[in-house]
Amino acid sequence: MDNTNETFQRFGKSFQEDLCHLMLQDRPFCDQITEVLDLEFLQYEYLRIFTKTIMDYRRDYKMHPSYKIMATQISSGLGEYSDALQKQIRHFYAKVLQEQEVEGSQYIKDNALDFCRKQVLKSAMMKSVKLIKTSSFDEIQKVIEDALKLGTDNDFGHDYLKDFEKRFQIKSRDPITTGQHRIDDICKGGLGKRELGVVIAPTGAGKSMALVSLGSAAVKEGKTVVHYTLELADTVVGSRYDSSISGIPMGDLLVNKQKVLDRVKDVDGALIIKEYPTKSASTETIKNHIERLRKRGIEPDMVIVDYADLLKPVKATREKRHDLENIYEELRSIAQIYDCPLWTASQTNRSGLNAEVITMEAISEAFNKCFVADFIFSLSRTIEDKQANKGRVFIAKNRNGPDGLVFPIFADWSCVSMKVLEPQDESLGDAVQESTKSTVDFLKNKYKNMNK
Repeated sequence: MDNTNETFQRFGKSFQEDLCHLMLQDRPFCDQITEVLDLEFLQYEYLRIFTKTIMDYRRDYKMHPSYKIMATQISSGLGEYSDALQKQIRHFYAKVLQEQEVEGSQYIKDNALDFCRKQVLKSAMMKSVKLIKTSSFDEIQKVIEDALKLGTDNDFGHDYLKDFEKRFQIKSRDPITTGQHRIDDICKGGLGKRELGVVIAPTGAGKSMALVSLGSAAVKEGKTVVHYTLELADTVVGSRYDSSISGIPMGDLLVNKQKVLDRVKDVDGALIIKEYPTKSASTETIKNHIERLRKRGIEPDMVIVDYADLLKPVKATREKRHDLENIYEELRSIAQIYDCPLWTASQTNRSGLNAEVITMEAISEAFNKCFVADFIFSLSRTIEDKQANKGRVFIAKNRNGPDGLVFPIFADWSCVSMKVLEPQDESLGDAVQESTKSTVDFLKNKYKNMNK
């Protein structure tokens, strides 16, 4: 490939370093770009050697190197190069390990591929000019078509051999705290990336308050939270965050405006509240909004939807329960696409209105929406509980730890404050056990009837 005059020089040193980092980090991208990458495109020799080390390992062992293997290659396989070059390469690799995430990775991938593919196509066109007098049209066409095929998306999934090392890398959920250490303890730190959490509660029990409490905990941790409200005005939700973060009761916010500002402006995280009228937004609406935020450089660490039952289906069916099931599956998909935890809520049926413990059988309309969730807790508050600022949380589902646990809570919604206390005594154990048995019976009968 005669492209000696073309390099990544105009993109700068940082771009080229991030590109080499991405080649090590992302095997499918490495597959794609190595089809069109000439090492001479890289302006710096230490980056050419680093990239050649990756490519040589892939060729020799038919698999992509891990970070650990690259460390071995760099420490023992560069003896042919000068001490100064070896030092540069080791320094660069130390930087790679320190900065695991590459900022603007999609921009770098797109521009690097575009540059490389254009150079390949230019080379093919120059070759075609030479073939015009001596070769057939079909041969010239093949040269151009082969060049156009190179560097196209070839991510066919997890390659069993090429991605061998990937299966042995420790995967981090990077959970975001719920703000309740007793809950964090049983779900390994909070709700993790790509996970869906659901709060179940009857009307008036405090679903929206609980979601604000979860969002506030994340904002205090320095996270960027995007909160979608389909029932309340964005300013009302904002006031609830004011109260939750500052500790000042909502009724006193107006007369303590400066004090609220002094407390909330020191919070490390960021909060975006987006209001949609009830049943006017779908999961596609949410995805489009997140994309617009990302174009402005706002990457959500957590998404909250208050609440899923008030979204409209992307494609309506004849039965509401099927629409709701689809909505929850689509919300889980949003969590996976944007690699962040997503919290939402669901309303119980009438059986949950004054129940001491609410289990999954009380979930409204579509029981199947429980299947897709990773973590579900219910919030129950009897009339007496509301008067005493008390209630109970029941851990209905937990993919990352134990479930079936009951915790008493202190809930002061005047300050949007919720505190999970020590586990409940066993006086409610029989009620939970009986309710769980009813849920199992319900599922057995349901699927028995479906299979007839």
